[in-house]
Amino acid sequence: MNEPLPKLLPKDFATDQEVRWCPGCGDYAILRGVQKALADIGARPETTVFISGIGCSSRFPYYMATYGFHTIHGRAPSFATGIKLVNPKLDVWIVTGDGDGLSIGGNHLLHVLRRNVDVQILLFNNEIYGLTKGQYSPTSKIGTRSPSTPMGSVDAPLSPCSFALGAGARFIARSIDTAQKQLPDLLARAHAHKGASFVEIYQNCIVYNDGVFEAFTDKALAADSQIWVEHGKPMLYGKDGKKGLRLKPGTLELEVVAVGENGVSPSDILVHDETNKTLAHLLINLERPKFPAVLGVIYCNPAAEYEEAVEAQMEAARTAKSGASLEKVLKSGRTWVVE
Repeated sequence: MNEPLPKLLPKDFATDQEVRWCPGCGDYAILRGVQKALADIGARPETTVFISGIGCSSRFPYYMATYGFHTIHGRAPSFATGIKLVNPKLDVWIVTGDGDGLSIGGNHLLHVLRRNVDVQILLFNNEIYGLTKGQYSPTSKIGTRSPSTPMGSVDAPLSPCSFALGAGARFIARSIDTAQKQLPDLLARAHAHKGASFVEIYQNCIVYNDGVFEAFTDKALAADSQIWVEHGKPMLYGKDGKKGLRLKPGTLELEVVAVGENGVSPSDILVHDETNKTLAHLLINLERPKFPAVLGVIYCNPAAEYEEAVEAQMEAARTAKSGASLEKVLKSGRTWVVE
């Protein structure tokens, strides 16, 4: 009888490489959260793969004691798709940033989501290009001053989660780099989901965009500026837990209310339904600071995985032409006829 494999600890997923991000970078916290999540779910280094593109976040594979590929700018989803098709049993994680994933890599990210390839996508959003010294990114706010926008950006920022929802993602979640109590559990949920999982992580760039999210990440402000949504539970938040979200009467708009004020009762608070795509759209597009930052699993509605459909098609082709042999074709000469 095979001996059960020993349970691994977060440190077992760390390499002997010196972790080289700027002191205070949010990536350190995300690295810890990922390593804890892998230990919690019982992941095995020999069946886990981390794939990245180009950027500060893309150094991630060097620091994980798993298989990994540091690929080219924006193309990590393409590499991940190929790996899953060749060996669907592997756990494949994509690590990207707002520049790598939503600028040059936007097209590739779109297709891995719409195809519903069974991978976990972690998009670190710091609203700036860090590796190339602080240029504005697709998620930078209007007015952002940077080396490439010295008078302030005039581009409307792109919402990563809105992009993912529009691309057909079936699992969308948000977290914060320093949310070490919630992040590992959120990553475990993403891993358990069959199909493409998209997790946006607000990440602080201490050098080029320090404090860009402090209005809701600062500990003193967090309770009144964050809402962690959970399926089947009322969307309440605040220091006293009495603030909440409800549908404005007669509309499809959300509004912030307080239980016990202006006739608002607990039954008026909207209950989170992570399978409701319309609700997900509303939550993703709530504007701060009028509304709290929405965190947690925002949308989860599983569908058939891409690899399963491809494998079924290949099996059908093999059955239809049982005598076909790729090896014979390759060794038959310089040309062949496809009938």
